[in-house]
Amino acid sequence: MIEIGTVAMKIAGREASRYCVVVKKIDDNFVIVTGPKILTGVKRRRCNIRHLEELPYKLEIKEDASDEEVLEAWKKSGLYKKLGLKLPAAHEIKEMKEKEKNEEKEEEKKEKKKEKRKTSEEEKN
Repeated sequence: MIEIGTVAMKIAGREASRYCVVVKKIDDNFVIVTGPKILTGVKRRRCNIRHLEELPYKLEIKEDASDEEVLEAWKKSGLYKKLGLKLPAAHEIKEMKEKEKNEEKEEEKKEKKKEKRKTSEEEKN
């Protein structure tokens, strides 16, 4: 049974042979993983657990942690050194934070549009 914070290696797809961390469990077959991309090259996405090989390592993160929080957990654990990963430069981290904020804003906009559509459809009926 795969848990949140489990470090794994992707064994299928374009990101095969790259490290990732499980940040959320969707159901018995699927999880959300992230590298984060800036560190391992794995972007946040849904992944079949059959495409992951669990490693004996675990990061201390909360469910649905942001890429920034996952990156901090990598740093705290020192595991990135053991696995031969190179930490990103400060300016790269800043860019990642800005990108995350923009993505959150886009999500909020989409949610608002959905709500507007629902209310307008309900008014029509």
